[in-house]
Amino acid sequence: TSKPMVLFLGPWSVGKSSMINYLLGLDDTPYQLYTGAEPTTSEFTVIMHGPKLKTIEGIVMAADSARSFSPLEKFGQNFLEKLIGIEVPHKLLERVTFVDTPGIIENRKQQERGYPFNDVCQWFIDRADLIFVVFDPTKLDVGLELEMLFRQLKGRESQIRIILNKADSLATQELMRVYGALFWSLAPLINVTEPPRVYVSSFWPQEYHPDTHKDLFLKEEISLLEDLNQVIENRMENKIAFIRQHAIRVRIHALLVDRYLQTYKDKMTFFSDGELVFRDIVEDPDKFFIFKSILAKTNVSKFDLPNREAYKDFFGINPITSFKLLSQQCSYMGGCFLEKIEKAITRELPDLLGSIGLGKKP
Repeated sequence: TSKPMVLFLGPWSVGKSSMINYLLGLDDTPYQLYTGAEPTTSEFTVIMHGPKLKTIEGIVMAADSARSFSPLEKFGQNFLEKLIGIEVPHKLLERVTFVDTPGIIENRKQQERGYPFNDVCQWFIDRADLIFVVFDPTKLDVGLELEMLFRQLKGRESQIRIILNKADSLATQELMRVYGALFWSLAPLINVTEPPRVYVSSFWPQEYHPDTHKDLFLKEEISLLEDLNQVIENRMENKIAFIRQHAIRVRIHALLVDRYLQTYKDKMTFFSDGELVFRDIVEDPDKFFIFKSILAKTNVSKFDLPNREAYKDFFGINPITSFKLLSQQCSYMGGCFLEKIEKAITRELPDLLGSIGLGKKP
């Protein structure tokens, strides 16, 4: 399998490139990424292992099927000109690949980038094993582009780590205030019971400023490296667990769509206006026990149910009449769609996870 991917996201000039230089020990070497106070990274930069320092153009990376980046061609030539690969002979990169991204600039419109920035981010998010979202204590404002980014991270909360970088630039009391402000800003964007782990430090080679929490910052750095190592070590287990989690969401979605469809068919008569009937259902699903019936008839947790409002948008794009009931999606040879998902969730994926835990070859 390919190596784990660590993705660095965040506003401009918060220290993403500096953090990568620091983690890889690249400062003051020919390999270091360019950094500065102004927005410096305008490319998506993939840092990977190689026998010697080498830069690879995006068009070459996309053309090389062995590198797994060929699907990026769909984002166009303008994007490929903003994609670059750097091979570095570093031990850590034998086990992991880092991806540096252009910083978010809230007053920049997406079309000004010349390519679909959010779509490209989503491509990397979907393939990342660990996602570092980096913040500077002086840049905590949440704008539209950052809100969009966190919407794209929905469902990936377990892989997100928040980095409050450049922490030694603040006095203790001010750092506590900023830490609280960061959580206040992100709370509406990360709607989960257990928020992502936050690391507070200054990830660069300079000495910490005097009269700051040096011991705390050093412990935070060690914890982050242990976290990174654990993600690398447990990569296969994490992938299987994530696939199972996604399968559970697919199962719930299929059951809900099936329930909407069955209710629609039950309410339709010869003289009914189909559009009005379904509008009534989708506007007030609780009146028709759409969600409660799923909880009553299955072992789905109420905490796993999606937002009701999301189905207004979903059915606005996908007409209810384009679906078939789950009971009609069975064949003699292939079995039933829902049974296959149930089997994967309850037996096949747990067995695969168990075989890895026992050291067996899956």
